[in-house]
Amino acid sequence: MIKITPQAAEQIRAQASRQPDGADVFLRIAATLDGDGVIQYGMGWDQDGGKDIKFASEGVNVVVAPACEALLIGATLDYVEINPGEFQFIFVNPNDKQHRPAGSGGA
Repeated sequence: MIKITPQAAEQIRAQASRQPDGADVFLRIAATLDGDGVIQYGMGWDQDGGKDIKFASEGVNVVVAPACEALLIGATLDYVEINPGEFQFIFVNPNDKQHRPAGSGGA
């Protein structure tokens, strides 16, 4: 489903260790389409909702609602330096109309 890079997993595990229920908490990843057909993402700590899709990537336990599954297939969650000293999580997703494959140019 979603691939989490080692860099992103390291940051997620560090944040999970600070959660009160660290061992029982999952990273919830959500995705919805906005009015322009662009995918909007959300992440946060949550419990398993029972009907959620559960999986692990790079040692991170993840839950995704079934309604989000199709939007997230083939996506990668990474943690990158956007500007010098400024890091953030990003999604690289071939299902997103704003996705540009590596080497395709464009802004």
